[in-house]
Amino acid sequence: MKLDILAFGAHPDDVELGCGATIAKEIAKGKKVGIIDLTKGELGTRGTAKTRAVESSNAADILGVSVRENLGFSDGFFINDKQHQLDIIKVIRKYKPEIVICNAIDDRHIDHGKGSKLVSDACFLSGLIKIETAVDDDVQSPWRPKQVYHYIQWKNLEPDFVVDVSEFIDIKMKAVLAYETQFYDAKSKEPETPISSKNFTDSIKYRARDLGRLVGVEYAEGFTVERYLAVDSLFNLK
Repeated sequence: MKLDILAFGAHPDDVELGCGATIAKEIAKGKKVGIIDLTKGELGTRGTAKTRAVESSNAADILGVSVRENLGFSDGFFINDKQHQLDIIKVIRKYKPEIVICNAIDDRHIDHGKGSKLVSDACFLSGLIKIETAVDDDVQSPWRPKQVYHYIQWKNLEPDFVVDVSEFIDIKMKAVLAYETQFYDAKSKEPETPISSKNFTDSIKYRARDLGRLVGVEYAEGFTVERYLAVDSLFNLK
């Protein structure tokens, strides 16, 4: 199956938090989108790998993605080495996305920056003809995405561009809150974490609203780029 967009997250819920509304918008336009989680989030303070698997499946259904896979890398301890790169190269060559979206280049959680660089490096290497990969004995052809974008997470990084997601913010919130063990629940007896507070849940919407305010729309999601963006005309910009 060829996908238009392949979104990577170091943990289940990263993609929903970082670019869930953008994904929902592109799917509504008819684009095929997939999500690849690098780890099962097994080191998370709240919930378990098993509950995260159920939650991520529910979130995928809400967003309407075509496929979601988990590579099962070690939460907190995966590294940017040949084997991890090859595992990601196989996925990129399998789905042949035009665009890859991945973690923030710098963030509070160490897996986010690591995951960002790992996926970015794999996107480049995936285009090299002398790197040979196969899945189920089927030899894969080289494939390099046209663009690699990085969503913004905990840190308020300056975006290089934003996407108007005003009509899709509610779908994003529904997908995020599918992770019932991770976010605010007044009845929960689990330990408090930086993302389990009501303040954090509220911040998802008000941060998007602030980005929207800056560009004259209701809600927006921001992204950073690896190379210059190009447009055909000045009138292509909002």
